[in-house]
Amino acid sequence: MKALNLTTGNALADDVSIADTLFTRMKGLLGRSDLPSGKGLWIKPCKGVHTFCMQFPIDVVFLDKANRVISLAVELQPNCMTKVLPGATSVIELPAGTLKTTNTTIGDEVVIA
Repeated sequence: MKALNLTTGNALADDVSIADTLFTRMKGLLGRSDLPSGKGLWIKPCKGVHTFCMQFPIDVVFLDKANRVISLAVELQPNCMTKVLPGATSVIELPAGTLKTTNTTIGDEVVIA
C-alpha cells in the first residue's frame, strides 16, 4: 500500500504495512533497528503512540475518520510518548524527516491505498 498526501501531492510512503490486530498494534515498530525511507506503518485504530524501547526517531501523522491530518509528531525520539488524541482514528508512523520533506501539515488529506 501507498500513503499519499492529496493536499500537497507528495508521497508519504511507497510501502505501508498495516497494524490492525491487537498483536500487530502492540508490536508496532518494536524490534526494528530502523525505518527505511519510503516505508511506513499504518496503525488502526490508534489515538496515541510511544517509542519506548525503540532505537530510532519517527514522524507520526494522526488521522481522523476522513483521513484528515489532525496532529503531527515530528521526529519523536526514542522513549517518548505522544498525547492521546480523542479525535484520532489511526496513525501513520514514518521515518523521521518525512513530514518536513513532504510539507505535511494539519488539515491535509491523506489517502492510503
